[in-house]
Amino acid sequence: MKKTVKLFFLFLISASGLLSCTDNDDVTQYSTYQIQNFIWKGLNAYYLYQPQITDLSDARFSNQQQLDGYLANFSDPNDLFENLILDRENTDKYSVLFSNYIALEQILSGTTKNNGVEYGLTYKSGSTTDIFGYVKYILPNSDASTKAIQRGTIFYAVNGTPLTISNYRSLLGSDSYTLNFADYDSGNITPNGQSVALTKTAFSENPVLIKKVIPVGAKKVGYLVYNGFYGEYETELNAAFAYFKSENVTDLVLDLRYNGGGSIDTANRLGTMITGQFSGQIYAQQQWNPKIQPRLNPNESINIFETTTRNGAAINSLNLSKVYILTTRNTASASELVINCLDPYINVVQIGTTTTGKNVGSITMYDSPTFRKENVNPNHTYAMQPIVLKIVNKNGFGDYTQGISPDASNVLAENLSNLGELGNPTEPLLSKALGLAGLRISSQNNVFKIHNEIIDTSVRDLTSEMYLENTLKK
Repeated sequence: MKKTVKLFFLFLISASGLLSCTDNDDVTQYSTYQIQNFIWKGLNAYYLYQPQITDLSDARFSNQQQLDGYLANFSDPNDLFENLILDRENTDKYSVLFSNYIALEQILSGTTKNNGVEYGLTYKSGSTTDIFGYVKYILPNSDASTKAIQRGTIFYAVNGTPLTISNYRSLLGSDSYTLNFADYDSGNITPNGQSVALTKTAFSENPVLIKKVIPVGAKKVGYLVYNGFYGEYETELNAAFAYFKSENVTDLVLDLRYNGGGSIDTANRLGTMITGQFSGQIYAQQQWNPKIQPRLNPNESINIFETTTRNGAAINSLNLSKVYILTTRNTASASELVINCLDPYINVVQIGTTTTGKNVGSITMYDSPTFRKENVNPNHTYAMQPIVLKIVNKNGFGDYTQGISPDASNVLAENLSNLGELGNPTEPLLSKALGLAGLRISSQNNVFKIHNEIIDTSVRDLTSEMYLENTLKK
C-alpha cells in the first residue's frame, strides 16, 4: 500500500542551535511524565499552530511542577498529542505521533511492509458505506509482481469479506490476505470468482517507476512516473534525467498523479533537473511559527535551485521552459511544491484533476535536549512528525489548501473503463499531454470518472507527508 509519506515534508535547516532553543528555559528538562513532557515541549517550541493552542502557550505553566500536573491528565501520550493539535478535521490533518521512531524513519525513506499493490478505493454507485478497490500500479520485484494482478484490476472483498468504509483498514492492514476480484460493468461491481493471495514484506520502493522517451514528430518527449520524493533515491532520479538529456528530449511529461510527497530537498533538486537555468535563485520559502521565524537568518528559510544532489553529484538539467505535469487528488505536498514553485519561472501545464492541497511541512522530533536524534532518551522510542512550517514560492504564494487545479481545458479524471497502461501513449492523461506537445493520439472517451475517492488508502499514518531532511540530525 502507498506509503503514508505519500502525501508530507522534512526541511534542511543549517542553524546548529535552532532546535535547542525554547521559550521555557526556566522549566527544567526532567519530568515524571517523560513521553508527555517531550510531546508538550516539542510542540510548544516548533508547532506551526502553537500560538492558537491555549495549552501550548508560553504563559500556561510557570514551572515543571505545574506542567506535570497538566500532563498527569493524559496517561496515553496519543491523547495528549491529539489534545494539542489544532482542528484535526480541517486545519491540521497531518501531524503524527509514532511510538517507534524506527518505523517512522523507514516510512520516510520509502521502506514499508508492502505486497506491491498500489490501489485506490472508491464508493460503490449509490452507496455511502460499501466500497471497492482498483489497482493503480504494481511495484516491480514485489510479491504482487509475480501474481495475476495488474493495473485496472478491481477487487471488492478481502478474504471473502466485502469492503466497507468501516472495515477496510483492518482488512487491508493484515500482513497476508486474499483479494477477491470483480468485473466493472457500467458502474456495477460483479464478483467474478477470481482472487489472489498476497503477503507483505519489508520493501524499499524506487520511486522512479517508469522513464521512457516518446517520439513526437521532430520532438522527443521524456515521460517520467515519479511516485515519492525519497532522498535515498536521488541518484536514480538524477540518472533518469541523464537518460533524457542523452536522448535530447525537447519536452517532459512528469507524472505525479500518485505522488503524495516526501523530502522538500529532493523536490528542490527535481526543480533544477527540469530547468537548470535558475541556479542560486529562490525556489521555495519557509514560513515557521512566530517564535522560530525571527531566529532564522534569511538563508535558513529559503530553498534555492541547487546544482548538486545530496551525494554531491552534478544535477542533470534539461533547461526546459515548459513542463507537463499529470495530477490527481493523490498528488500532494512535495509534488504540489514543484508545481507551485516552478510556476513563477516556467510554463507549468497541469493535466488531470485538482491536487490534495497540502502546503505545510514537518520535521522529525526525538526526545532529546535538542529534539535531534542525538542523546535521545533511552527509556522510550516515541518520536513525532508535527507540522512546523508552510511553504510558499518565490512570490510568496502558497495558499492552495483547496488544491491546485488544471485549466478547465486540461481537466481529465481517470476512469475505470479506460485506465490504460502507464507509459503507453494511448493512456488518457499521457495522451492529452502528448496532444498538447503536438502528437494527436486517440483514446477512449471517459465513461466512468472516479468520484469521491477515499484518499487515505493506507493503514499507516503519514499520508501525504512533506518534510525537511536532516534538520534534527546535526
